[in-house]
Amino acid sequence: MITMNVHRISLIAVLAALAVVGRFAFQFIPNFQPVSAIIIITGFMLGPVSAIFIAIVSTYLSNLILGMGLWTIWQIIAWSIIGLISGLLGKVSLPKPIIWLTIYSVFAGYLYGFLISVGTFSYAGEFLPYYLAGLIFDTNHAVGNGIFTVLLFPILQRLFKQYLSNSSIKHTNI
Repeated sequence: MITMNVHRISLIAVLAALAVVGRFAFQFIPNFQPVSAIIIITGFMLGPVSAIFIAIVSTYLSNLILGMGLWTIWQIIAWSIIGLISGLLGKVSLPKPIIWLTIYSVFAGYLYGFLISVGTFSYAGEFLPYYLAGLIFDTNHAVGNGIFTVLLFPILQRLFKQYLSNSSIKHTNI
């Protein structure tokens, strides 16, 4: 069981704020933003619960700025599933985790687009045309995820290792 102490909650809040600022800063490039990479790296290093908290908080706060709608629920669901999977990946001992996380983050860009399409096609019409029309945006997301994972992994890994070594709780990856 994971304990949410003030230190962990503060870390999650800072990472969610970083995701919101990153999403806002890159809003002019469709689907190119660091949110997925932050969620993936956090899930891998700290576990799925932390990643899901970041998914919920960053989606809600960034959509207050960028626009709230029915898609917000599906974004939270999609990013939470991505965080859950990355948390499960964190339980496996991976050689050179940056390579595996980068591959997963590219895949997650397409998974995110598929999940959003599943959630929104019901009011947008047919699924297949809706999904195919969004593939270019999913590709932007996948490329962005790969770039942000390569850039952010060394920084966040150092931050998380310092957090885990200074924390009074052991790393449980939950």
